[in-house]
Amino acid sequence: MHISDLLKNSPIRTFDASIGGALGKGNLGVIVAKKGIGKTACLVHLATDKMLQGENIVHVTFSNDVNDVSSWYKEIFKQVVNSSDIKDTLVTYENMLSHRTIMNFPKDASLKTVLSSLDALIRNAIKADTVFFDSFALTLLSMDEVALIKKFAKDLNVEVWFAVSPVRQEAVVDEYGVPNTLQPYEKDIDVLVGLKTDENSKKVKMTVIKTPHSNDRKIMSVMLNPATMLIEE
Repeated sequence: MHISDLLKNSPIRTFDASIGGALGKGNLGVIVAKKGIGKTACLVHLATDKMLQGENIVHVTFSNDVNDVSSWYKEIFKQVVNSSDIKDTLVTYENMLSHRTIMNFPKDASLKTVLSSLDALIRNAIKADTVFFDSFALTLLSMDEVALIKKFAKDLNVEVWFAVSPVRQEAVVDEYGVPNTLQPYEKDIDVLVGLKTDENSKKVKMTVIKTPHSNDRKIMSVMLNPATMLIEE
């Protein structure tokens, strides 16, 4: 199986179809769930798929150890190519990483600082198609700050994905894994996906909460496998 076949048959194609055909440049996507459900793995799987297509991504992390992020990519890549007969996996992996930039910020970094740094990097140093924000406290932002994210996505012509967990103590999580504290921001979110563990299958259900074309909740035909940490059908 060649890379082209791997991509064609990837469950990410089903994920994209579920949200109306990929997020799209200039748009904001959010994957939300309680901590420990698998949001980071989900982001990394989406990012890996994009890099294997030759797209350039920036992974923004607020972790104290960037090696943790790198380990996620190595593990997800290993799982993705595990069932293929790609022989030069090391070459493929190194080529994939040439499309990735990791930016690490302190947890207390302001949104303006983060966006300003990203703006300078993308305008002056690298090409980027998608920016992934890993575990950023989106629900602590003001509406004006969310508007800044939207403006950043449109000005730089990039997709922007956030992985979000409930951080406010008063947050109440619904049956799809979405906290009520996210509701005020939904009008500025183009695609919202909720993750929640299904007690019967022990896999993580993925629900489309919102797309540009619909606000109807729809269970995806893909799930997150907690064993492989991959999106699968």
